[in-house]
Amino acid sequence: MESSIQLILATMNCVAICEATEYGWRVVRRDLMGNFATSVLTIGDRILVGTRGGLFLSVDGGDSWKAVNTGLTIRHIRWLAAHPDASGRIFAGSEPAGIFQSTDGGNLWHGSPEVEEMRATLGWYLPYSPEAGCVRGFAFSGTRAYAAVEVGGTLISDNNGDSWEISTPQDFAGNKIHPDVHSIGTHPDSSGLVAAPTGGGFFFSDDGGKTWENRYPNSYCRAFWWDPSDADHILLGSADWVDRNGRIEETRDGGITWNPVWFGLDVPWRGHMVERFIEIDREILAVLSNGELWVSRLDQINWRRILPEVKDVNAVGFRRLSS
Repeated sequence: MESSIQLILATMNCVAICEATEYGWRVVRRDLMGNFATSVLTIGDRILVGTRGGLFLSVDGGDSWKAVNTGLTIRHIRWLAAHPDASGRIFAGSEPAGIFQSTDGGNLWHGSPEVEEMRATLGWYLPYSPEAGCVRGFAFSGTRAYAAVEVGGTLISDNNGDSWEISTPQDFAGNKIHPDVHSIGTHPDSSGLVAAPTGGGFFFSDDGGKTWENRYPNSYCRAFWWDPSDADHILLGSADWVDRNGRIEETRDGGITWNPVWFGLDVPWRGHMVERFIEIDREILAVLSNGELWVSRLDQINWRRILPEVKDVNAVGFRRLSS
């Protein structure tokens, strides 16, 4: 990563703005103190932060912030995403499970009532919370959009997210995805190529989510990185169960075989695992479930911890600074 990159870290008690120096990363300032930040999305100078108490927007790179909750009937936000092919559309996933959309850059929001109906009728739930599930991931391919529901399965939209339907029923058997879906991704090689880490393995679909194949059964995983230039190349944050024996593995044959990529790490981690991956300029950042942040070059995996002074990191965003 170059010095022109700025990291925005969503943590359990603030948002930390960080910049690179010749000696490494440093914290420039901490904003939104006292807020449990769960997610962050950057679009140019606009930074949108999701928290357990609502959304905050900065239009000047974090110099000032305002709450933007108009139309947001659920304030606990779990994930944020921008539709790459539908300019101006931003999505927020919530706990309990809901999907909200903004078409004006994050100022005004409207919900998806059909998601609330599915939440009630299909019995979505969370094993660690009294709430009825959560939406914690989005993916896009043309006009098609996907959403990851924990615990409920995958949702699909064929109109840029205007309306949603269940992609696969909540079912543990056959060619249906495990319902404990933690994130979801698409690949540019094919409009129907989708992958999702779940509580019951790492699942692939080549028909847009109609059928699924478990390429890493008997594992628990939340995060993966998909090489945009090679659909067979994937990094996976795997574990034996929730935060148990966490590790990082790699496949170069589309999930047929997996190999450890642990250089620099003391793994398996007994009590934590990878929560999220994010790629920045051919480096990969790993957010761990214990709040640590690690980074490696992608061409030569060798992990090192960065910004240890920032505790309890939940998510990472980045923006390029003007020269």
